[in-house]
Amino acid sequence: MIATIAQKKPGRLKTVLEHASGDKRFKILEVHMKKHQFRQDALIEVLHKAQELFGYLEDDLLLFVSYKLKLPPSRVYGVATFYHFFTLKPKGEHTCVVCMGTACYVKGAEKVISAVQENLKIKPGETTADNKVSLLIARCIGACGIAPAVVYDGTVTPRATPESAVEQIKKWVAK
Repeated sequence: MIATIAQKKPGRLKTVLEHASGDKRFKILEVHMKKHQFRQDALIEVLHKAQELFGYLEDDLLLFVSYKLKLPPSRVYGVATFYHFFTLKPKGEHTCVVCMGTACYVKGAEKVISAVQENLKIKPGETTADNKVSLLIARCIGACGIAPAVVYDGTVTPRATPESAVEQIKKWVAK
């Protein structure tokens, strides 16, 4: 996808670089890249910093990283889409991450996801229209002893039920 953006719009990179010159976050990202000596093998660290600064990895940001690290846009996009930590869309004000590891799945994580989906009218990986809540799934968060586990805004919650998940979501939406 990003490779086609760069190929179909040859002036795109110039536009991205001009936009970047006025945004302090790009300067901070560039300092981070310089710290890693613009090494191509520092791509994951650079993408982590970019997401920390911008909240998500939009196409223009990936193109900027590609240019600065002298990597093909397809490689940068491939890494950004391979790892579940990276997101290409803005996240909501609140995040609900349901663990889908074996223990959590067996103990009812799928029912928790269904209840949240039904309540919010979104699918995993999506954000509500008002940007209040993002619903995400994780392969495993390593909390098998408290399955099913749900992470609400970075706080791990043990033994989640569909009812407890919907209750938390309703608190967020009500505010």
